[in-house]
Amino acid sequence: MKKYYFLYDSKKLSEKKREALFDEIKEKAVSYGIGIVDHERIDEINILQATYEAMRKAVEALDPQPDICLNDAVTVPGIQIKQVPIIKGDAKSVSIAAASILAKVTRDRLMVELGKKYPEYGFEKHKGYGTKAHTEAILRYGPVPEHRRTFLKKLLGES
Repeated sequence: MKKYYFLYDSKKLSEKKREALFDEIKEKAVSYGIGIVDHERIDEINILQATYEAMRKAVEALDPQPDICLNDAVTVPGIQIKQVPIIKGDAKSVSIAAASILAKVTRDRLMVELGKKYPEYGFEKHKGYGTKAHTEAILRYGPVPEHRRTFLKKLLGES
């Protein structure tokens, strides 16, 4: 198990370690899939349903398809493969931890690209999370088209 010592919850790893593991996971995994849902779809169906949709896309991309899916604490609607939800799964399962790392690095890379498009917003630093710097940038410069409207409503106090 020592071989997988660093393969656990992506939020507890440094960005540098996640980046290194991302490439290793893609290279050594029997199969991997990455599902992406854009901001418009998130606003349309809500963040939870969009997360499930992205997870379904990731599972559909797996080749070969697994016999069973280990999930971090959830059962994803619409997946026909047997699922096993594991509480704190990213700390208990190498495959869940690997999926967590692939998802986080993919999202972070998208935010870095968004930061190049809109440098004044600092996306490459806060990665799109609702930090003080992020909210201050929105209030100062206004939202960009990629901002989720549901996030903006809460931030700007709109109904």
